[in-house]
Amino acid sequence: MRPADETGGATAEFAVALPAVLLVLAVALGGVQVARASLGAQDAAADAARSWARGEGGVAVAAHLQRQLPGASVTRSARGSLVCATVRYTPSGLAARLGMRVTATSCALGGGR
Repeated sequence: MRPADETGGATAEFAVALPAVLLVLAVALGGVQVARASLGAQDAAADAARSWARGEGGVAVAAHLQRQLPGASVTRSARGSLVCATVRYTPSGLAARLGMRVTATSCALGGGR
């Protein structure tokens, strides 16, 4: 038989450990979500830069971006003979609540057909 002072000890330890485990899990899942959004933004920026370098219009590029990464915005810039695209995106979920934004820039050689 257990002494009276240890009764419920396992329950108390579980009650203390569970929130910590859930916090670590939430942070890990949020990190994966932000990493996925970052890769998606980089891919979208590369596609937009290549499209602009081939001479496609801004409307077509923006439409493709919205299919690829809904809610993202893209801006165009030039760096010498390079055409660059910068994509800005706010991931959903915990990352959005924390105010995190993902930004990716990619460039392609302009004038290609």
